[in-house]
Formats: sequence, structure tokens, C-alpha cells
Amino acid sequence: MNSLISMWDQYMMLFTKGAITTLLISLITVVFAMVFGSIFALMKLSSFAPFRWIANVYVEFIRGTPLMVQIAMVFYGLPYLGINLPGITIFGMDFERLLSGVLALTINSSAYVCEIVRGGILSIGKGQMEAARSLGFDKTRAMMLVVMPQAIKNILPSLGNEFVSLIKNSSQASVIGIAELMYISDTIRGISFKPFEPLVIISIIYFILTFVVSLIFKAIERRMARSTR
Repeated sequence: MNSLISMWDQYMMLFTKGAITTLLISLITVVFAMVFGSIFALMKLSSFAPFRWIANVYVEFIRGTPLMVQIAMVFYGLPYLGINLPGITIFGMDFERLLSGVLALTINSSAYVCEIVRGGILSIGKGQMEAARSLGFDKTRAMMLVVMPQAIKNILPSLGNEFVSLIKNSSQASVIGIAELMYISDTIRGISFKPFEPLVIISIIYFILTFVVSLIFKAIERRMARSTR
């Protein structure tokens, strides 16, 4: 215990920086994943066959390949395709690596959010869409203003779980040098020659982050349940 406290005191700033980077990556990713995941969900439910085919191929391919491979493919693949991100530093973070990590995590998470949103839409009775259309809404407005708000209430627990998973999965971004918690842990282990204590500390930090996120989503669920009643 004393060695853990000593290590925390000595490297607190590094651990804090890693936690902030992890949370920032996860927050940005969950926003973009929600947007693109919803688009792919609507494509899967579309009556236009090419949209369904594209969305199905995307979801099956992403869910069938490891996240670490996707991160490496994005980071090394963009320069290979002639897309060179600016090598600048923002708030002490390498923009090129950060953007590559966020992009890869967004690509991965969007496939799972797609299925979550699609399930939420299908859980709403067809009568809701028919009622909205009878009131003069076109199909797009009926989906956005009537069906989707109800679907979000149903999928909120699953979205919370996806956010928690993102916080943990962000650790794999350490393979491309993003200074999140796992990368910070590896750095401190190399400096201190203590392999165990940094892992214990980041495990506690990961638990705190995911526990707080879970509490926030549960509070939102209770609030939405009260408003429904």
C-alpha cells in the first residue's frame, strides 16, 4: 500500500494527464459514434437495397475484426493513402495520433451503436409511425420527431454500456503512442522498474471513470422514467 501511495504522489500529474486523455477520447468518440451509428441504423432499415447492403457489410466487417487492428490500419493506412494529418500539438497531445485514435474508435463503436439504435427503433410499435403520418408528418420528420425520441429512452442503458466499453477500449490506442492511461502506465513502469503498481493505479482510475459514467446514465434513466410517468 505504501508503495502505491508513493508512486501516486510521485507520478500523479502523469496519471491525471492519462485520465484526462482517456476521458477526452471517449467523449469525442461517443458523440461521433452516436451520429454515424444512427445514420447506419437508418440505412439498415431503409427500403433502398444498396443502403442496406452497405450498412450490413460495414457492421459485419467492423464487428468481425479486432479493434487493435483497426487502430493500426487507420494510423498507418492514412499516410499510405496520401492523407497526412498535421503533426501539431494541442494541449500537450499529438494531434495526428489523437485524431487517428478517435477516428478508429469511432469507426469501431459506430458499428455497435448502429445495432443498438436499430434495435431501439424496432422496439417502437409501427402504430407510432402510422399515427405521425396520419397527422401530416412525412416519413423523415415522423422518424426524427416521434420514433427516435422514444427509441432513445429504450436504448439509453445500452448506450451507457457502450460509453463504459469505450473508456476501457481506449486503452488499445496506446499501440500508436497516444498518452492515455495504458500508455502512461507503460511509461512509468519503464521509468520506475516497478511493473505492478502502475497497473493497480490505472485499474482504480478506470474503475472510478466507468463507475461515475454508469451513475450519470442511471440518473438520466430515472429522470426520463419520471418524465414518462
